[in-house]
Amino acid sequence: MRKKILLIEDDEQMAELLQRFLVEQELEVSHVIRPSQALALLELEKFDLIILDLSLPEMDGLDLCVKIREITDIYIVISSARSDLDDKLVGFENGADDYLPKPYSPRELLARIKSIFKREGSVKAEKVASSRFKVDEDSTQIVFDEEVLKLTLAEYEILKLLIKRIGNTVSREEIANSIDSHRFDSGVESINILIGRIRKKLDPHKYDTFIQTVRGIGYRFVEN
Repeated sequence: MRKKILLIEDDEQMAELLQRFLVEQELEVSHVIRPSQALALLELEKFDLIILDLSLPEMDGLDLCVKIREITDIYIVISSARSDLDDKLVGFENGADDYLPKPYSPRELLARIKSIFKREGSVKAEKVASSRFKVDEDSTQIVFDEEVLKLTLAEYEILKLLIKRIGNTVSREEIANSIDSHRFDSGVESINILIGRIRKKLDPHKYDTFIQTVRGIGYRFVEN
């Protein structure tokens, strides 16, 4: 079955070029311009990946990213001519998984898409368990106290790494280099934001209940 991509892009000429190229690579692409169209389509259809422009009519792409995250945890690639570091970091905070600055070639986008789908298709049927956390690499899920956590791919990979290294300090650089889905140009700063997102999902009331900050180095996963 072909992978389905939702392209949210108001530059119709660029969208036509990308759509034609990706369809030639045996991907199914739906293109919309308006955020309202995207949200309506996401309620009706299941997609494998979203390519999201930031400069859109109706609302800013970063605001749309937040709304998308409220209804789905699929991989979001932000595609934007806005190269400001703050936009990249806010993209992280709002739930994006990747940031591809314009201009870029369709082949560069395709390489990232293939990397994402290859990773999803090659997970090992291995279960890593602690007393409260269970990591199932076959289903790409982490269960916490018998409930499946709603994690993006980047969040899943980071938490899995920390759980595997329970009790040990893992540097930010090691996390950034170990996460297949992590491609943000902002480096270790983006890791800090992703850790913050994971902490809120684990325990929104106690910031470092499970993931402790080791000042100047990185993070340590502990189980209480």
